[in-house]
Amino acid sequence: MHKQSRHKQSRGFMIALEGVDGSGKSGLARSLSAALRDAGHEVLATHEPGGTEAGAALRKILLASNAYDWTPTAELLLMNASRRQHIDQVILPALQAGKIVLCDRFVGSTIAYQGAGRGLSEALILDLHRLTIEDLWPDLTLVLDLDPKVALERSRSRLQQSQIDEGRFEALDLAFHRRVRQSFLDQAAKLPAPYKVVDADRPPELVEREALSQVSEILAERIP
Repeated sequence: MHKQSRHKQSRGFMIALEGVDGSGKSGLARSLSAALRDAGHEVLATHEPGGTEAGAALRKILLASNAYDWTPTAELLLMNASRRQHIDQVILPALQAGKIVLCDRFVGSTIAYQGAGRGLSEALILDLHRLTIEDLWPDLTLVLDLDPKVALERSRSRLQQSQIDEGRFEALDLAFHRRVRQSFLDQAAKLPAPYKVVDADRPPELVEREALSQVSEILAERIP
């Protein structure tokens, strides 16, 4: 189990959105950002892999459908390299400035995809997170839970319609994505930081309403 972050973020607050591909994280990130800004908060919305110029370059070689055939360990190291750059250049400055950081994917996705999905040891992933990321964890993680079969159909359709070449993980079999989903649920059950599981198999407005309620409740306790 992880400890609280050693980074100083006394005025800021970090929220991570997690879930299988196609669970609705991107849409929720937009609606939550807007609602939190309307409530008077300063919000920085970002995503992984990516969030920086270097991270965007890594995202292309990690997610493109014709990307290199990375070994699981190489993939893990690249994800952490992107995250370190993201933290130094984007996340920590925003937290230190007292902003709410809303991040579409964080270390939970690494545990789910490179861990449960690819078969790497969770202990290895957590050790690497401590060494390279200095054990920074979100203050709140929202897991959007959806049947992977439904989620994959949504995600593949979105990629096709938008002509975005980021289908490397969507091309993997259903068993992989089922392991990923179970990992997110397991993380919510056993890791100590606040986790909230939201049923994503509902109309977007209902999902957004529940997620905003969960976020508002936690923020009321943590931010005066």
